[in-house]
Amino acid sequence: MDNKIESKSFILAFSLLVGLFLLGFFIFKGLKTFSDKDRVVTVKGLAEMNMTATSATVSLDFSFSGDNLQEIIAKTESKKNAIVTYLTNNGYDAKDITIKKIGVTDRQTYYETQWIDAKQVQVKIDRYSISQSISFETKDVKSIGDKVAQLELDLVSNDLTCSISTDYSFPELNSIKPQLIAESTKNARVAGEQFANDSQAKLGKIKTASQGQITIAGQYYSEEESGEAPSEPYIQKARVVSTIVFFLE
Repeated sequence: MDNKIESKSFILAFSLLVGLFLLGFFIFKGLKTFSDKDRVVTVKGLAEMNMTATSATVSLDFSFSGDNLQEIIAKTESKKNAIVTYLTNNGYDAKDITIKKIGVTDRQTYYETQWIDAKQVQVKIDRYSISQSISFETKDVKSIGDKVAQLELDLVSNDLTCSISTDYSFPELNSIKPQLIAESTKNARVAGEQFANDSQAKLGKIKTASQGQITIAGQYYSEEESGEAPSEPYIQKARVVSTIVFFLE
């Protein structure tokens, strides 16, 4: 009988001891969690990536003006045919050449009022103006700049002067966005771990994170942050700065 009482007393005491231990453990964890919630570090992670253009579109624009509509239409048609012939004779594929419809402006008058020597005078102007645009696309983005420079000289020497511009097409930002964000998060963690080591702490989980706006730097863009922009027109630099708050343990 006494053995049974002692056995029950031992079990009760052991259960009470285990309960007190678990209670103390959870209180400790709770207090630690409460105290650790304000121990955080805020770091920034930078990621940069160069994007190479996938294609380039070269546009050649010219115009004529005059009072005889049929005459300037004929001039426009002749110059257009001469330019297309030059392009096809110099290695540009006809299927890559696009000829836009001509644009005709009719001022419906032959005179306009201008201020000359502080007086209003009637000045003769051309009634009609016709504009024409020819363009071609190429995948050779690295050498097209030199080719366009030579093209411009050749057209001038053949009395086929045009206004020439080159537009580059780049990959969609969404195609590189995941890689940029992953890289910026990785770099932020490296900075956080260095801070934690210096503080004799351990870097914990992410508390909050915010992705900065992706900026583009290149010959036709300006970059707000420090850093050099690519000098080649067929290359753009995409960059993002993510701000991440880590817990410190």
